[in-house]
Amino acid sequence: MTGEMDVDSVVEYFRGKSILITGSTGFLGKVLVEKILRVQPDVKKLFLLIRAFDVESAKLRIQNEVIGREIFQVLKEEHGVGFHNFVEEKICPLVGDIMHEDFGLDTAKLREVSKDIDIIVNVAATTKFSERYDVAFDVNVLGVKHVCAFAKKCIKLKMLLHVSTAYVVGEQEGLIAEKPFFMGETLRVGTHLDIESELNLIKETRRELRDDGSTEKDERKVMKKLGLKRARNFGWPNSYVFTKAMGEMLMGLLQGDFPVVIIRPSIITSTLKEPLPGWMEGIRTVDAVIMGYAGKTLPFFLGNLDLILDMIPGDMVVNAMMVAMAAHSDDQKGQIIYNVTSSVSNPAPSALVIDAMHRYFFENPPCKGNGERVRLKKMRFFSTLTQLRLYMAIKYKLPLEMLRLVSIALCGIFSECYNELNGKYSFVMQMVELYAPYTLFKGCFEDTNLEKLRTTMNKDDQINNGAYYFDFDPKSINWVDYLYGVHIPGVLTY
Repeated sequence: MTGEMDVDSVVEYFRGKSILITGSTGFLGKVLVEKILRVQPDVKKLFLLIRAFDVESAKLRIQNEVIGREIFQVLKEEHGVGFHNFVEEKICPLVGDIMHEDFGLDTAKLREVSKDIDIIVNVAATTKFSERYDVAFDVNVLGVKHVCAFAKKCIKLKMLLHVSTAYVVGEQEGLIAEKPFFMGETLRVGTHLDIESELNLIKETRRELRDDGSTEKDERKVMKKLGLKRARNFGWPNSYVFTKAMGEMLMGLLQGDFPVVIIRPSIITSTLKEPLPGWMEGIRTVDAVIMGYAGKTLPFFLGNLDLILDMIPGDMVVNAMMVAMAAHSDDQKGQIIYNVTSSVSNPAPSALVIDAMHRYFFENPPCKGNGERVRLKKMRFFSTLTQLRLYMAIKYKLPLEMLRLVSIALCGIFSECYNELNGKYSFVMQMVELYAPYTLFKGCFEDTNLEKLRTTMNKDDQINNGAYYFDFDPKSINWVDYLYGVHIPGVLTY
């Protein structure tokens, strides 16, 4: 890593660089693309790998799903009428997919692009906790393999940055270090992981399903179950974090003669400051609870209010990524891991998050369709799965069973009603079980490497015209102000 850096040297680093970004249509990818274009308009090219039929449809996707979003408003205002020409010149769509070797690019395109790329940023991932095993494996495991193979073909590559998740460590307790996974390592004593065998198992299961003439729906169900079963067999709570851990293992095994940075953010929340406070897309762990509470569909949830909820705003993650790129670009080959997290530097207790939510909706009650304000009762929390299951069984499962029996006695008169309510019950239980590893997480993430990276930034220089240009210090977050004034309004707006 280089010595002390300042804002100008980080901004300068991106001048004239060509950067390949995967996953640019996702939340974090958009924040990254916008930030690079805003702070360094003299970046040479941003190659965005886009799943599309052809270049025209890829351009359309970038138009609709990336630069068409509110987050690009500031950039649009800066460039005025020249915005579209600027974007056209800087953004180059690459029609391809990380699930394929060489991303599915033809030889000519591959040769042309590999000569130009200085940095690869792999943000692409499937982040669903209950993803089908084959889909999660294709993107989060084989995707990494293809990124590494592609990186080795880029003749002037200066570094590869890969976005993982802090929760690759499973359900550990205590202080969790920023250390890599080794090939075959698992979280359950007495097990050994063979990635090749997992791939064969997926292929075999697919073949059996096809031979049996299974429907698409059956296949999805079987693959989801298989992902959960394999993850739990090796000590991970779901197929998402399990496949992300395997991806990291491959990253370690296949890296070439260039530095590799692995970024492990915790729960990514809406932007804190830049370019719009509170901007976000998609529903994250915390937001599912906020939305469920606001919509009166979730009167209770699972969560120990004494535990820490590790959150980090999206713009801080991107700032850390960009500073890490500049800091490690001239390193010898090797790998470094950054936990981009808050639980050590500035812990936010779950109780604080829930209090902010209760206060927000008490002072800003949601509206019904007729414009009438709805007063919400405080949400009830259960600190263990056992307590919640018991509550659900007595309050919902028992009446449901009675309804089922009455319906049978009356020739199925209530069967439609029963099926609908039972579906809702199953959905809530499934959601609670999926979120349990995060709402009951007892660990906290050491961020020593990130702290060292922060100290390389010249403190006086971090303030640029009153705005923190590359602030990724969780200590600068006032959680109550952020949740009440920025994040919750952002969740409801976006």
